Amino acid sequence: MISIIGASILLLIALLETLLIFGLPFGEFTMGGYYKVLPTKYRVLSAISIIIMIFGAIMILQCGGYMGRWFPARMTRYICFGFTIFFGLNALFKHYSEGKKERCVSTPIAMIAASLFFLTILGS
Repeated sequence: MISIIGASILLLIALLETLLIFGLPFGEFTMGGYYKVLPTKYRVLSAISIIIMIFGAIMILQCGGYMGRWFPARMTRYICFGFTIFFGLNALFKHYSEGKKERCVSTPIAMIAASLFFLTILGS
């Protein structure tokens, strides 16, 4: 169940990034909170982020046993551990962001994602 929640959060982040690519005014929740609408050069980063979030969702579901394996179980756990570190560092950086919305909304989401990846690893 933890894996499903984690994958859902990552897919919601991917949805937010998709909305940012199309120019919706949610830029204050990401990339330092400097822009309401992301400039074109940052939209490319959002596209890369979508790929990373979808890959993370697949990995957490595999580690949790909800999907067939693309990688051996041990490698999947290592990848999930990498995502744990990624989201932990992401939460730390967002905590010190100048954007209030990013600090107040995105920091807890990143911390929750890191925790869910870690709990999934412990349960696998």
